[in-house]
Amino acid sequence: MPEAVNRQFLLAARPHGMVKASDFEYREGAVPTPGPGEALVKTDYISLDPSMRGQMENRADYVAPLALGNVMRARGVGAVVASNHPEYPEGTQVSGTFGMQDYALSDGKKLPMRTFEASIDPKVALGVLGGTGMTAYFGLLDVGQPKAGDVVMISGAAGATGSVAGQIAKIKGCTVFGMAGSDEKCAWLTDELGFDGTLNYKTADVAAEVDRLCPNGINVFFDNVGGDILDICLDRIAMNARIVICGGISRYNLTEQPPGPKNYFNLVFRRARMEGFIVIDYEHRYPEAEAEMRRWIDAGQLKQQTTVIEGFKELPNALIQLFEGANTGKMMVRTT
Repeated sequence: MPEAVNRQFLLAARPHGMVKASDFEYREGAVPTPGPGEALVKTDYISLDPSMRGQMENRADYVAPLALGNVMRARGVGAVVASNHPEYPEGTQVSGTFGMQDYALSDGKKLPMRTFEASIDPKVALGVLGGTGMTAYFGLLDVGQPKAGDVVMISGAAGATGSVAGQIAKIKGCTVFGMAGSDEKCAWLTDELGFDGTLNYKTADVAAEVDRLCPNGINVFFDNVGGDILDICLDRIAMNARIVICGGISRYNLTEQPPGPKNYFNLVFRRARMEGFIVIDYEHRYPEAEAEMRRWIDAGQLKQQTTVIEGFKELPNALIQLFEGANTGKMMVRTT
């Protein structure tokens, strides 16, 4: 039987600037009991993602904001430990937006779940085969539309999404460069993932390095950062370039809106396209992406690095560390 306590982190305050530990409230409650047509999931790993910062604010974007006192929204993986649902028998491995809590109830509809085989590492199910992998897959291939021989630049390249997007670009025959925040991360991108070159945006002259790496311009820019990095790359796009706006982590914890990019009119001069996207719009195509990425994983072409923090109570600190750039690859917390 499940243990008697359901640990949770609730949204205690709207962040002002950088997320703080005081923005969360720890609470323990009873483990819920599944009703008719429901399954009870015990989470094993909980994902930390930049998008969580926006959901803590009182604004509606592509999902409803959290109310104060709500369980913090977060994706996770785990197993069904009690069930009254025929499609999710006890022992089924599942992933879903279970929140920052040990246990969650789902009927498979109001809280959708994806199942995965016991042979798949749960960390892979949460990362490369989860939301971040799907974001990289559809953002790069559907929005960026890379062609063999294209020069692809990835910002935030050592993160969960950027590292997968860069590897997919390599699989598609592109020349791939990445920006990361440490020499160690840059070495990982080139030595382990096969990037053609990198730059440390914290220590390098970014504009000069982009000029050196991409003397003929950038065909596809997959942007996870925004701000000055986006502006520098907009100034260096090639004819008919595609700029994929995946994220803007440079602005998530600012107290005021930053100015817009100065070089946006190069989109006109270079007949280029800049487009944002939300991965949930591709949900009906997840099986297609999962099948292809599993082939790449099996062939050794697609790898995942994880930064795993041990202990449920470390969840707030892990989210803060994500925004401080402490992770390489996918950041998650192991709850046990």
